[in-house]
Amino acid sequence: MTSTLSRYATPAITGLFIVSLISGIALFFHIGNAVFHGMHEWLSMVLILPFVLHLWKNWRSFANYFKRLPMVAMLVASLLAALAFAFQPSSGGRSGPPQFALANTVLAHTPADVAPALGLDEAGLTSKLKAAGFAVADKPASLSEIAKVSGKTDMELIAALNAR
Repeated sequence: MTSTLSRYATPAITGLFIVSLISGIALFFHIGNAVFHGMHEWLSMVLILPFVLHLWKNWRSFANYFKRLPMVAMLVASLLAALAFAFQPSSGGRSGPPQFALANTVLAHTPADVAPALGLDEAGLTSKLKAAGFAVADKPASLSEIAKVSGKTDMELIAALNAR
């Protein structure tokens, strides 16, 4: 059993790495995000098992790399690159897909600002939100604030805005 697993570790790493490479490039260029996102995440998780088997099978050779400068230098460089991405200054908003950025921008505005884009007037949008269980006060508040005061999420508010 062990020899069978170790025989397949490197070919599995190769195949899964190619899938990860192609899906990662597609995600980077925003091509087919709906297709590649789940594939990239899940198959990268599956890649862990053959990677561990490959390390186990080749541990002695692998450990020798740590005696040389290139391995240490590349691990340090990789760590610094990861830290640069992990701790980059925030632009104030959430990152993510452009549609989320647009939703956050819309949610930062009042019903009076958003109503015309939805083909409604302020009273019509306010009535729609009240009918969906949102507490809309007389003073101007952003849609996000209305959701929060109502004990609901932004996504629930967006669903109410989309309701016919």
